[in-house]
Amino acid sequence: MKKYFLFIILLAAVSLVKAQRFSGGVLAGFNGTQVEGDNYKGYNKPGAVAGFYVETDIAPAVFVGMEIKFNQKGARKKITTKDPEKYIMRLNYIDLPVYAGFRTGEWGAVLAGIQPGYLLSGKEFDVYGEFPSEDKAEFNNLDLQALVGFQFDFLDYLKADLRFAYSVLPIRGKPGMDTPVYWLNSQFNNVISLALYYQIGGR
Repeated sequence: MKKYFLFIILLAAVSLVKAQRFSGGVLAGFNGTQVEGDNYKGYNKPGAVAGFYVETDIAPAVFVGMEIKFNQKGARKKITTKDPEKYIMRLNYIDLPVYAGFRTGEWGAVLAGIQPGYLLSGKEFDVYGEFPSEDKAEFNNLDLQALVGFQFDFLDYLKADLRFAYSVLPIRGKPGMDTPVYWLNSQFNNVISLALYYQIGGR
């Protein structure tokens, strides 16, 4: 089912790119991520982001766009000599951001939008390896993030995108009474991403 879903989205994206009013291409970059609601602070979990995008102008200074991308999120505890305990959360998503952009000049734009996502896999690790099944608490399959960002055009076909995204729905609720307590409250993805966008065919 996942493969058919991705195939349909890719066909739709390719069709839009071929339309006269649309432009699009590929994107790739990296994330700094953390999860709000756990005991660990800081964007310590790196991740990759890669996918495709399409955009179209709806006014001289306004455009809208959508993307389909693989997005690695999660959390990592920073290990110190005083606290050598290990903890890593690895979450892999397929995200479908939809956004509006407002050009602030010839080379820059401000973005705002929403980012639905589907969880492909969610794993947690400590010093002994992946959590055993009895210690696992399932993540929600769907994630919904609000996003804001900035785009900077370098060339006719290349731009950089700096983006902040935060879940508006929890990726996991509060731990139950029989769950080992390694988090305290409902959890939310918190992501900073930096990616390069290559426009196929230029402007």
